[in-house]
Amino acid sequence: MLDYNWLNREGDTNHGKGREAWMRTVPPLISEAIEADKQSFFKQSMSTPCLSSIVDAEGCYLIDKTGKKYLDFHGNSLHQVGYKNPYVVEAVTRQLNQLPFIPRRFTADITVEAAQTLIQQTTSHDYCVLFTPSGAAAVGIALKIARKVTGRHKVISMWESFHGAGLDTISIGGEYVFKKEMGPMMPGMIKSIPYNAYRNLFGLTEPEKVAEQCLAYLEYCIEHEGEIGAIVLEPIRATDTHIPPRSYFQRLRELCDRHGILLIFDEIPTAFLRSGSYYVHQQFGVEPDILVLGKGLGGAVVPQAAVLVQRKWDQADDLSLGHYTHEKPALGSAAIVAMTHYLEDYHVKDNVARLSHFVQTELQAMQKRHEAIGDIRVAGLLITIELVQDRVTKEKASKLAEYVLYYCLTKGLSFKVSAGNCITWHPPLIITESQLSEALALLEEALTTYQEA
Repeated sequence: MLDYNWLNREGDTNHGKGREAWMRTVPPLISEAIEADKQSFFKQSMSTPCLSSIVDAEGCYLIDKTGKKYLDFHGNSLHQVGYKNPYVVEAVTRQLNQLPFIPRRFTADITVEAAQTLIQQTTSHDYCVLFTPSGAAAVGIALKIARKVTGRHKVISMWESFHGAGLDTISIGGEYVFKKEMGPMMPGMIKSIPYNAYRNLFGLTEPEKVAEQCLAYLEYCIEHEGEIGAIVLEPIRATDTHIPPRSYFQRLRELCDRHGILLIFDEIPTAFLRSGSYYVHQQFGVEPDILVLGKGLGGAVVPQAAVLVQRKWDQADDLSLGHYTHEKPALGSAAIVAMTHYLEDYHVKDNVARLSHFVQTELQAMQKRHEAIGDIRVAGLLITIELVQDRVTKEKASKLAEYVLYYCLTKGLSFKVSAGNCITWHPPLIITESQLSEALALLEEALTTYQEA
């Protein structure tokens, strides 16, 4: 019998009692589709076999084969503008009819417009772009640029991080579930301690002091390892929404500059207003040397990612960094432009700010009613509710988190469980207060019924 307990480090899995109970409730139409999926696809943790079969996705909702609707607060973090967004669908359809593919060595106005759209959203406007077909590929290119520019192969990344499932990206990633039995990893990959003011090795809770200790250890690694080419991290971690103070990034930037290290920010799941600012790092007053984007970049229609590099590091014209078939993506570029226009035309930033305040206020009130809520972390519409068995010991309430997940799925709310005990909500940014209230009510119901069980 395999022991799958270690999988709970990342989130809900396709194994365990919760999943078994769920499968006993699905109607035959769904179970037949799941079985067909199971027979067709290579099995992997947290993915296949699936838990349901859908036929449509529109706005904030998924619709399964029985017609049941799910308010989708998971969405693989790519549905910032919602599913079937009319701006994106129309733009991609128009591009498909006009120019569906651009071979290498050719350009087109739409790809230049897409690149400039991303550059103009940066603070300095001093970047150039490479497009890639996936976020993992974009991270890989960022690592190669760092090697080319600095002449060093060593990279510092964070424990508990995720940057993609390729061999290079699991090497810098900090989760065992992605690298189990996959060694050896790439050489020169060093791990540091991620910022976490709620539970950390230092026994501290003051954000500034936690940041100070994390950076002290990071600097220790730099000085004693030597020859570091890059530091890679998510400015705000998507899976459980840990939000360092501004001072953390100011000192991090200074450390990189002093030691000649390139700073790479992975904002694949968190950019495009999900954290409250267009790019996450903009709320901290620093800019990275390399910025990696993906997921929502394609408007929940086209798989698309990008690497933004400060122009001073544009030094690899003798090297084929990507050489991807879709490196000048016609459809992806159309989606990028349309997605950005939608965010601006519909004042999505204002909606995020208003609803971020609303959900934080409601969750703080809920925390007073439920001892199981140990911590609440909100940045824009990156929302994490950490469940504990005891607020003093902070012992994780993993069974409760699993119960809440499947209770809410039964009632039509889908989301991710992270780190085994964190309810992680990434709703579409077009969400309404009424829809958020519906999700909050389901969370309250689940916590209450669990206590009564």
